[in-house]
Amino acid sequence: MPERRTVALVTLGCARNEVDSEELAGRLEADGWQLVEDAEDADVAVVNTCGFVDAAKKDSVDALLEANDLKGHGRTQAVVAVGCMAERYGKDLAEALPEADGVLGFDDYADISDRLQTILSGGVHAAHTPRDRRKLLPISPAERQSAPDVALPGHGAPADLPEGVAPVSGPRAPLRRRLDGSPVASVKLASGCDRRCTFCAIPSFRGSFISRRPSDVLNETRWLAEQGVKEIMLVSENNTSYGKDLGDIRLLESLLPELADVDGIERVRVSYLQPAEMRPGLIDVLTSTPKVAPYFDLSFQHSAPGVLRAMRRFGDTDRFLELLDTIRAKAPQAGVRSNFIVGFPGESEADLAELERFLNHARLDAIGVFGYSDEEGTEAATYENKLDEDVVAERLARVSRLAEELVSQRAEERVGETVRVLVESMDDEGVHGRGEHQAPETDGQVLLTSGEGLAVGRMVEAKVVGTEGVDLVAEPLAGSIGCSEEAAR
Repeated sequence: MPERRTVALVTLGCARNEVDSEELAGRLEADGWQLVEDAEDADVAVVNTCGFVDAAKKDSVDALLEANDLKGHGRTQAVVAVGCMAERYGKDLAEALPEADGVLGFDDYADISDRLQTILSGGVHAAHTPRDRRKLLPISPAERQSAPDVALPGHGAPADLPEGVAPVSGPRAPLRRRLDGSPVASVKLASGCDRRCTFCAIPSFRGSFISRRPSDVLNETRWLAEQGVKEIMLVSENNTSYGKDLGDIRLLESLLPELADVDGIERVRVSYLQPAEMRPGLIDVLTSTPKVAPYFDLSFQHSAPGVLRAMRRFGDTDRFLELLDTIRAKAPQAGVRSNFIVGFPGESEADLAELERFLNHARLDAIGVFGYSDEEGTEAATYENKLDEDVVAERLARVSRLAEELVSQRAEERVGETVRVLVESMDDEGVHGRGEHQAPETDGQVLLTSGEGLAVGRMVEAKVVGTEGVDLVAEPLAGSIGCSEEAAR
């Protein structure tokens, strides 16, 4: 019997990419490939790249070069680039990085097994020519669901497999294979974005906004629960737009309680919310539904009106603070995080001071700060009133220092609170988990003072007794561990 072909998936970038990698893994396993964890143990190393900002692109190139170094020293015979950077640059990436044996775009995902076999056999699959994926779907959101097939990574269903190939986990399984044993998993709610922020190139290579059907999201969540997942995080480029192409912009409000009712799921988290699209009904559901985390990942980006208008965004300091007041009036312990760009073309000292005013009053749990840099293909890259790089760097350092101080202060405000913690790791370094106000990888964690009676995947009520920067130190409450054990069963 011939030895099975082996493949490793190396994922960079955001949670959306992680979902896409697990769909690719599902396709490959269904067609007979053996999935391995380390690239050095694989015939083919598939690197799922990120094309968002320069630092992410560099990380992607480094990962491809690192995988290429394995060739000739072990099992690895080929290195293939997929993901956003591969989709965005196509032929240009292939020419600039001959170390990659293949550069595959989203349209190749449905035939990923054949593509990898061709490359592994010494053949060549031509890198695609990038195109503006916004033009592949109708302008009207209402017409997109019935449009001709367009590759939508993370939306795959078993019916999308080639004829004669069946999902390995049974007929109810989604087109997905988990790549780790974490009790947390992301679920793709939609793909693409209809907003036209002047600094962002994502819509050009991810396409226009299109929702997944609620039944698909529910089915995938049930399957994940059967795999031992306790928390799902809904991801897309803009979750507040969910349902607009399905005829119901309030669809998320009705879907969330259904997801929370799935047996085995202990927490549902929603990420990527647009402040300008927040609705009273959505705030109500996020702050009052059992098992739905009162968590708000709000993409503010700035708070000075002039800068926001130049970004083609809406709002200002006072309106954003009013939104936060509305949220906290309904859920005082709600978690809020956001990202901000400093040094945007035309940003004045007064604009920066306005952003600092907002940050000082917003009481955010987590803050990401980025210095502006031109992204090719964006409107902002054509602006003339650019700031000097050293000015951008100084403002980035200044606001980053403020952000670090403020999130530490916010963590200290939580001392004495009771938090519901999902245990995610137990090792020599301690017992770590996350509260409702903390998303994976971005918002800090909770260090539990005791692991007695706990296991990964358990929920435990704990009292916050201290902080370490943005992280919390919490003591499990007597009686809550037994409850978490029952929930785990």
